[in-house]
Amino acid sequence: MGTITVGQENSQPIELHVEDNGAGRPVVLLHGWPLDSRSWEPQFHALLSAGYRLITYDRRGFGRSSRPTVGYDWDTLAGDLDQILTQLDLRDVTVVGFSLGTGELARYVGSRGTDRLHSCVFIESLAPSFGKSADNPQGVDSAGVADVQHAILEDRYAWLTGLLNDFLNLEDYLGKRVSEHTVRALWNAGAEAGAHATWACPPGWLADFSADITHIDVPTLIIHGTADRILPIDGQGRRLHAALPSATYVEIDGGPHVGCVTHAEEINDVLLTFLAHTVAPAPVTS
Repeated sequence: MGTITVGQENSQPIELHVEDNGAGRPVVLLHGWPLDSRSWEPQFHALLSAGYRLITYDRRGFGRSSRPTVGYDWDTLAGDLDQILTQLDLRDVTVVGFSLGTGELARYVGSRGTDRLHSCVFIESLAPSFGKSADNPQGVDSAGVADVQHAILEDRYAWLTGLLNDFLNLEDYLGKRVSEHTVRALWNAGAEAGAHATWACPPGWLADFSADITHIDVPTLIIHGTADRILPIDGQGRRLHAALPSATYVEIDGGPHVGCVTHAEEINDVLLTFLAHTVAPAPVTS
């Protein structure tokens, strides 16, 4: 456990809380919004037991990282990921993005390329785009973003309760696939997030990653739940697979947005199979 400095705001450094455990080929996990890296707990033991070096970090503004009021644009967030990979000198690494983390992964590849990467994993993806359009009628528009930001400012804690209901499809899974205790832990993580950071991230939903994903030239896995209420599968997972037809694509039947919690066993099986059987392309030699 430690910190990596990625910037400065006024008199204070911007530090990311990082945990680096295990040995073997490195896997970096990028968490979703408005949670933090502790939301990967259902994957933690499975990946370590399979022999991977596991790196998690809290995005700026969330978890145990600094809470600046700057840097919630995709270029800066992708730059933070680049700082993690560079300062830890990670190579041949698999980066696993979940939800907001998929935007960071897409922009990182679009801006920095894949020299350090072994493979990519997109779980409940924002890419190729989440903005409402003719191609994505279930997407979000600027009015929808404004509504979310208003609800956050009006009563962030009440809004968070409703969000978790839609994250986990609690009408279907509470007491079956997810306990009240786990819901409480996720709520606490969201409540502990920086208020400004929570409010500042939603405008990023309008970004278009179509150009970024054209730079993906390493093995890629796409996982999407069929019952995701936040990022509907038709507009997101299936469109991303259409844009990346060579990627391995898996739909989790009945999976909600945070299927990594409710459907952890299924997702872990898919993820571990991909990691075990994926060989990165050989480097080009002159």
